[in-house]
Amino acid sequence: MQHAFKPLLIKGKALLPVVQGGMGVGISAHKLAGAVAQQGAVGTIASVDLRHHHADLMEQSKTIKDQAGLDALNYEALTREVHLAKTAAGGNGLIAVNVMKAVSANTDYVRCACEAGTDAIVMGAGLPLDLPDVTADHPDVALVPILSDSRGIGVVLKKWLKKNRLPDAIVIEHPGHAGGHLGATRLDDVHNEKFGFDRVLTETLQLFKELQLESQRIPLIVAGGINSHEKVRHYLQNGASGVQLGTAFAVSAEGDAHPNFKDVLANARDEDIVEFMSVAGLPARAVLTPWLKNYINREARLQSNAKADPARCTQGLNCLSVCGLRDGLAKVGQFCIDLKLAAAMRGEVNRGLFFRGADSLPFGNAIRPVRELIDYLLTGQRPAGLTTNPA
Repeated sequence: MQHAFKPLLIKGKALLPVVQGGMGVGISAHKLAGAVAQQGAVGTIASVDLRHHHADLMEQSKTIKDQAGLDALNYEALTREVHLAKTAAGGNGLIAVNVMKAVSANTDYVRCACEAGTDAIVMGAGLPLDLPDVTADHPDVALVPILSDSRGIGVVLKKWLKKNRLPDAIVIEHPGHAGGHLGATRLDDVHNEKFGFDRVLTETLQLFKELQLESQRIPLIVAGGINSHEKVRHYLQNGASGVQLGTAFAVSAEGDAHPNFKDVLANARDEDIVEFMSVAGLPARAVLTPWLKNYINREARLQSNAKADPARCTQGLNCLSVCGLRDGLAKVGQFCIDLKLAAAMRGEVNRGLFFRGADSLPFGNAIRPVRELIDYLLTGQRPAGLTTNPA
């Protein structure tokens, strides 16, 4: 494929400047990540609770009730997924593993991914201040924090500099456009102008000057609302080294989720996409499916009855370090996020939580291969028969 953009350089490897975002539970697993990397771009596996793609591990889960045993099954699933993705990539591109800082076992997931042979660790949903320490035994693994404003980037850079480590790239995620958990502390802050890409890119490049890091050439990757070749061109010509997309890859032919999941995301209208507080204590964005509509109608009552009770974690996973349902936090979500995301991945439209970005998709509601999406983003060449441009 011929395109006009410079390669994205991570750990000395020249890549297509396109990154597939990490999406759990099980939305971006080895099929999607492997297909993206095979094209020469960055494919990302979402680390959390990948058991759902492995029937034998789910069967074992029925008889294991202790958290350590369930965690061990999830680490086994992650190890399998990394190996399968690397095989599918065939030595092309880069395989990353996304680990949410908000997940209670985040350090163990990071270590597991490194030992399994991942090329990179991507971490958001909190400041990954200790990531250099956790990965100290794996210096060849690229470290990529996800942040949303220049202040957060400054905090991470200054902390990491004391550890003699710099990010190998930084993802700048706009909470006003991205799907899933968003990089803002409050719902009313999601659309704050401080998150504008042009502003954050300018401020971050100035920060590099102040910290004398210009020569390090840390790649900046913008994420959220990237749905056209024109946007790719704009940001790659104005300070970014790459673009990251989530929803557009989630609905691709190679996406790991059920076809119903893809249909829900691809056919969602503007009025179907809502913002709410997740159980993780972060704002989130998803499609207003029957379960979510019912939950939002009941949210105030559920929050008024919030109480700290370990038994509310019916899964026994204790997957989040902070959980509104388990910990009785009345101002955030009151549901089991693992159950709801897993139901969505299985295509259970009436029961699942379907995370989605805010913007229209490059190919409308069409489900197309990863290769065509990457080609379009970098060249502007649309697949035959598809003429509709995103709004």
